[in-house]
Amino acid sequence: MPHSCTLEQAVDHVLSELDGPIHLGLPLGLGKPNRWVNALYARVREMPERQLTIYTALCLGRPRAGQELQRRLLDPFVARVYGDYPELDFLADLHADSLPANVRVEQFFFQPGSLLDCEPAQQDYISSNYSHVARDLNAKGLNLVAQLVAGDDQRPEHFSLSCNPDVTLDLLPLLQRRRAAGEKVLSVAQIHHDLPYMAGDAQLPRDTFDIHIVEDERTTLFSTPNMPVTTQDHCIGLFASTLVRDGGTLQIGIGAMGDALAAALIARQADNARYRAVLQALRGGEGWAGEIAANGGLAPLEQGLYGCSEMFVNGLLALAEAGLLRRAVYPDLRLQRLALAGALDASGRPHSVQALADAGLPARLQPGDLGWLSGSGLLQGDLQLEEGWLYLPDGSRTVADLSDPQTQVCLAPYLGAAQGGVVLHGGFFLGPGAFYSRLRELDDAARQRFAMTGIRYINELYGQEELKRLQRRDARFINTVFTMTLLGAGVADQLEDGRVLSGVGGQYNFVAQAHALEGARSILLLRSWRESGGQVSSNIVWDYGHATIPRHLRDMVVTEYGIADLRGKTDAQVIEALLAISDSRFQPELIAQAQQAGKLAADFRLDARFSNNLPERLDKVRADFPALFPEYPLGSDFSSVEADLVRALGWLKSKLHLSEALELGKATLDAPEPLAYAEHLRRMGLEAPDGVRETLYQRLLLAGLQATASA
Repeated sequence: MPHSCTLEQAVDHVLSELDGPIHLGLPLGLGKPNRWVNALYARVREMPERQLTIYTALCLGRPRAGQELQRRLLDPFVARVYGDYPELDFLADLHADSLPANVRVEQFFFQPGSLLDCEPAQQDYISSNYSHVARDLNAKGLNLVAQLVAGDDQRPEHFSLSCNPDVTLDLLPLLQRRRAAGEKVLSVAQIHHDLPYMAGDAQLPRDTFDIHIVEDERTTLFSTPNMPVTTQDHCIGLFASTLVRDGGTLQIGIGAMGDALAAALIARQADNARYRAVLQALRGGEGWAGEIAANGGLAPLEQGLYGCSEMFVNGLLALAEAGLLRRAVYPDLRLQRLALAGALDASGRPHSVQALADAGLPARLQPGDLGWLSGSGLLQGDLQLEEGWLYLPDGSRTVADLSDPQTQVCLAPYLGAAQGGVVLHGGFFLGPGAFYSRLRELDDAARQRFAMTGIRYINELYGQEELKRLQRRDARFINTVFTMTLLGAGVADQLEDGRVLSGVGGQYNFVAQAHALEGARSILLLRSWRESGGQVSSNIVWDYGHATIPRHLRDMVVTEYGIADLRGKTDAQVIEALLAISDSRFQPELIAQAQQAGKLAADFRLDARFSNNLPERLDKVRADFPALFPEYPLGSDFSSVEADLVRALGWLKSKLHLSEALELGKATLDAPEPLAYAEHLRRMGLEAPDGVRETLYQRLLLAGLQATASA
């Protein structure tokens, strides 16, 4: 029987039941019971004789400002949005390099960029495909797992793994085998009051967990506010949206480029004429018609999409709300075949009895066929089959032949909806606060359409492979990278000096799937250039000292300037395709590097159509089509004043470098009078600057606000 206790009693129980070293596994992201972990950590920190190793990923901490102006903006925002979210004490000690000697933290994914300069975290990083994490953690002797779960008064015997069935569902059977072999393994669950209750695979009997903390957690859930979507991001999203095929499968990741893709797909559906017009403007009347025709399209999506994404992001929920994520898939092979054959409508009901026969069901029903039809929900009512006759609930009978017209008439009233249809499989979720609220507000029928499940089901093909191949028709696995080499290798997780920004996660899984699935494509999204501290540089480079996606798996790449199809191309063709979507300021140097390496002919000349790949051209398109370039297409936690300030501070960060000192000096001299932005200055506490430093801050901020006012 599960042991129900308070938070501190749960710590007592673990310490008394586990004699030796404690190997604690925690979900990545949102699903950690932070207050309980802090209580365990505090106790072990004072017990040097006990060893604690924590295995986890994506430890979430509030955003922190590195500079004074950022702090003035962030502090009130963080207090409002993150409230009493309890941060992990071990994370603070990890940042400070002050973990006690008896505690280690091993992670397979970092909150992006947060631990770049933390040597203990870098040294204890585990490079592992997401789908292999359960295997790898089990091999380390995991003997304790702890997780936030959701509860429901209507389901008193069950918990929901809610935001994090991902690794847990894959791990539990492995732990059970070790228990059966006599090892002591404990599991701890704590209900969080605000976690959405997700059913299906995410729903488990309460006795799955050994220890139930009776104090429901009611602190603020960690959220990831939507960030501004720039002109670059919107153009990338627009191009990527043209590669999505109607009736296909979609995976997207978190971030502004993913938000831009969702917004572009919604525009493709709801504002198709303007959508086509903006793409025509972006291509300058030329460009990517062949790639679009071969892989996607510009027309609205009549069949809709199915989502298969390790992360259930805000953009996927927005697509469902817009009616785009609606192609249902089924856990049963026969049902899935019927769905692909077009026999079922969007709600899973057969279009007709004849449609079932046309889709391959045997016309002459056998007892097993009738049992399957009833069990799957396609036929309702107490129908009996005897000696070739179907006996109906009203006492009549008809021949057990689906092709018989009279039988079709008799069975039509008993047609029902197929059971188990879902429009999305997801492994974990994390997003803005409004995203959690919308999930909580779904009725049971709508919530059942979003299937949270184990990560191996989503990220791999092996295991139920025939079913997965049928479900994942025309898959588009769309992920982001921060650098591409000119030979087609992608970089997403690590700098070339070895320091890890985030982690490989499941990106490699999806790229490999795209090559293994018929009709699938891997699409890597990339901003072609970046600016920091006044330095502008290309994100398409000749070479880089690390690769997340090796060049032998190169497929499709999208930048703000267009689409490069690299699959099956020679090295010279790959280079030419990537040059065509690179920023024109860097094309000459890239061409020279490729020629010096002997990968491009000495007389190579890039097509003149691609010589105007410049931000100014895209800015003009945005000015001509403002409705398709919203700064926050999926909503925002920022007020309008804060949004202006975010934009202004971003501009200052991009320009604040010695090489830009003259430009900044002129900008501050030309800055508007304080009254022009009185509310903004009040929000930053700079309406009445005190001293030279605050006066400079005020002038810099006014310069940034003026420079970005029309953005």
